[in-house]
Amino acid sequence: MPLKTPEQYVESLRDGRVTYWDGERIDDITTHPRFRMPIDSVKADYRYDDPKYGALRQYQTEDGAVAHRIFQIPRDEADLNTRVEMMNHTSIGTLVTGVYMALMSVKDAVEKVNPMYGANIERMYRYCRDNDLRAAEVITDPKGDRKRSAAQQDDPDLYLRIVERRKDGIVVRGAKLHITAASLVHELVVMPTKGMKAEETDYAVSFSIPVNAPGVKIINRSVAGPDLNPFDYPASSHHGMPEGFVVFDDVFVPWDRVFLAGEVELAGKLAQSLGLWERTGGMVEAVRLSELFVGLAQLVNEMQGKDSDPVTQNSVAELIAYAEMLRMSLDFACRHYEKTPSGMVFPNTLAINAAKYYYAANYHQTVRYLHDLGGGLVLTLPLEADLRNEESGKYIRKYLYTKAGVNVETRMRVYNLIRDLTADAYGGWQFVVALQAGGGLPAQRVMMRRSYNMDQAKKRALSAAGADVPE
Repeated sequence: MPLKTPEQYVESLRDGRVTYWDGERIDDITTHPRFRMPIDSVKADYRYDDPKYGALRQYQTEDGAVAHRIFQIPRDEADLNTRVEMMNHTSIGTLVTGVYMALMSVKDAVEKVNPMYGANIERMYRYCRDNDLRAAEVITDPKGDRKRSAAQQDDPDLYLRIVERRKDGIVVRGAKLHITAASLVHELVVMPTKGMKAEETDYAVSFSIPVNAPGVKIINRSVAGPDLNPFDYPASSHHGMPEGFVVFDDVFVPWDRVFLAGEVELAGKLAQSLGLWERTGGMVEAVRLSELFVGLAQLVNEMQGKDSDPVTQNSVAELIAYAEMLRMSLDFACRHYEKTPSGMVFPNTLAINAAKYYYAANYHQTVRYLHDLGGGLVLTLPLEADLRNEESGKYIRKYLYTKAGVNVETRMRVYNLIRDLTADAYGGWQFVVALQAGGGLPAQRVMMRRSYNMDQAKKRALSAAGADVPE
């Protein structure tokens, strides 16, 4: 099938999906003001005729068809680099479709346990690719009492589970939290939140289901309200993607859409595969954001006449070091890629986890440098409406003046971006996302320990100590 147009994407959302926001059931999200900005954001990714990014958004499949590049399976370093470049110019509402990269990366392992699951992964990947659909990564369970496993909870539904097995499929019940863009995609790709024990076969489940499937309900929340002024909210007005609290109220899943149904040995592998690609996406955003921090810091210094001040120069240097560590880490992970048995290339697991850990562990301290340079004006700057008002505007232009060559309106835009990125709607979201997206710091610690060549490190340590080194 041909690629969708932006208008066809919008029309595809009128499918009876059940969504709620602020206590209201919304029957048609395409006409509701709360969804206007996020829909426009995803809609832009369907502009394949865009002279700037249209070519970057598409690639030719092995069948000779054209598909969105989010579905391109990397086969070499060049493919990985092109994917990273595409991710820099793509909304998060499309980037979540990268969940299929996670599935395809574990397809070989899944096939060995159950060939039907491997075939289902391939079929669903091609179905979404060939129909230009978007899919959300649906992984985090409510978890209830964290001291107890899934099977030990007071309410067995606190982890999504199979409640019935039929000849034609399974029935599932539960909820998944923090699902970015859930209401704006076509498919919900569900994975286990973690590894499961032998007695938790009902919780080792993975599948893909349409958003409008009977029993699926999505409760939305966003950091940004509708119709924010882009001058005052330069980030939030473009990036307020709703987060979904997704309920599966006895949802039927046909067998040809099931990727896992009880094979506990695969649960952890599926969960980890998503973590790698989620963290890769996080690193792409981290590199972009950290460069913005450097540029904003330098602009503030120059606008205030402090560009040669040694204290402010030190702060900018700290921001540069952070930005470069992230950029080099992402570059290293792509250059030292790994490969599945079937030839799919993916970023270096250890490098991505180490990079994501460094990014998250140092993010809040790094923002401190930007706040220190910006000062209180980051929070107290008047709004655009006051600038445009003839009476109040003259005072703003008079007292926000710093020196010749510095435009007051430009200065206000710089400060607004600092506030919105780090201390307001989008900024609050980013403070949490930097830590939690792709799993919190403990998840990266676990993966670093698993993927680090500890035997080699121990042997070198023994050799340096003059001790016997085991063969």
